[in-house]
Amino acid sequence: MSAVHHVSGAAFAALAAGEGGARAVGELCAAQASKHRLLVRLLVAEARQAGHPHAALVSRAYETLSEVETAFPEEVGRCLRHPAVGAWALRTCRESPAGGGDPGRLAAVALAAAIRTRSACRLEVPVRGGELMLPSLGLLALPGDLPEVVQATVEPAQDGAELHVGGHAYRVSLSDDGPGWQLLHHLRVSPDVRMTIDDLDPYRWPDDDVGDRLTGERRQRWAAALREAWQVLLTRHPEVAGELATAVSVLTPVVTTSLEQHSASARDTFGTIALSDPIDGMGMALTLTHELQHAKLNALSEVVELVAPDDGRRFYAPWRPDPRPAFGLLHGAYAHAGVARFWRRHTGDPEHAQRAQVEFARWREAAYQVTGTLLGSGALTEAGTHLVATLRDTLARWLAEPVTPAAAVQARLRSDEHRAAWADTPT
Repeated sequence: MSAVHHVSGAAFAALAAGEGGARAVGELCAAQASKHRLLVRLLVAEARQAGHPHAALVSRAYETLSEVETAFPEEVGRCLRHPAVGAWALRTCRESPAGGGDPGRLAAVALAAAIRTRSACRLEVPVRGGELMLPSLGLLALPGDLPEVVQATVEPAQDGAELHVGGHAYRVSLSDDGPGWQLLHHLRVSPDVRMTIDDLDPYRWPDDDVGDRLTGERRQRWAAALREAWQVLLTRHPEVAGELATAVSVLTPVVTTSLEQHSASARDTFGTIALSDPIDGMGMALTLTHELQHAKLNALSEVVELVAPDDGRRFYAPWRPDPRPAFGLLHGAYAHAGVARFWRRHTGDPEHAQRAQVEFARWREAAYQVTGTLLGSGALTEAGTHLVATLRDTLARWLAEPVTPAAAVQARLRSDEHRAAWADTPT
C-alpha cells in the first residue's frame, strides 16, 4: 500500500506565508509522485477488471516497469513523474474502463523507461496515426499501415537505443533528432538544473491553446531568455530558484494573440509551466515565479482541503475581468502575493525601480484586499482560513513599507481603472 501523504506543520507554515522553500515543495512533489503511481496501478487494475482489449499488454508493461525500477529506481521514477504521464493516467482513469481511455500507453511509458536506463525489453505497444510517443523522450514517426498493436523491441545503444517497431528499425537518440525521430529538447540553466521543452506529447497540456513544435531559432530564444531569467532568480530570488528546480521540469509552448507574455499552469500537469514565447529574461523570471505559486497551491490543495465545495458565489478579483469562485480567488491571491514579493526585491534597482515600486504597491494591496474577502466569505476550511490569515499577515507587513508617492498614485489609478472597467462589464 502507498503511504498517505501529509504536509508537515513546518512546510504548511512556510507555504501559508506565500513561500515554502525547496524542502516544503519537495513534500508536495512526493505527494504528486505518489499520485502518479496510484493512478497507474488503478488503470492497470481497471483495464484488467473491465476486460479492456489492451489489458494483457498493459499488465505486461507494468511488470516491465517494475523490473526496470528494481535496478534503476531514480530513472524510472523520473519517467513516471513526467507531467504528461500523470495527465494521461488521470484522464484514462476518469474515462470508461471498458473501452475508453488509453491504458495501452503504459507500454510506451515502459519503453521510454527502458531506453532511459539502457535496458533491453520486448513489449506489445498500441500505435495510432503513424506515431509512437515515448513520454519524456520524444516522438517516433511510423508507417501509417501498421496494425493497431505491434511488437516493439529495445536494444540499448550508447546514446539511446535501437528501437524495432512493427518490423522497422529506428535509431532513438537522447541527444538529437534523427530520421523519423523528434527529441524532446532540454534547456540547461545550471549544471544541476534543466527544463524539458515538451512540444510534442498529446497529453502535455489540457487546453486548446497548445503551441506547435519550436523551431531551432525559437528554441534558442527560449534558451537565452531562460538563462537570463535564472540569473535574475539566483541573484535576487534564490528561494524561488530552489523551488522551481525542485517542482518544475517541463516548459510547454502555448499560443496567444496578445503582445504580452501569456502563461498558465494546470492541476493535472503538475511540474509543467505553459507559456508563450518569452520576451526577455526579467519577464520570464516573473512568469516562472507567478506560475510556481499556482503549482504549489494546486499541489497543496490535493493534500489539504482549503476551500469548501463551490456554492455558486462569485467574487471580484483585481486581476481578472470576470468574477471568480472562492478557489479561483484564493489562487489569484496566492499567485499575486508572489508577484508582489518578486517586485519587492527590485524596488531599489536602478534599472527596474520605477516599475517595481508601482507593481509592488498595486499587487500587495490587491492581494491584501482579496484575503479579506476570502476570510469573510465563509468559504474556507479551517486549514484554508489559517493559510489565508497567515498570507494576510505577510501582506500587511508589506503594506507598511514605503514606496514613492508617484508609485503609490500610479498603483491606485491602475487599480481604480480595473475596478471601474469591471463594474461596467455586462454580466
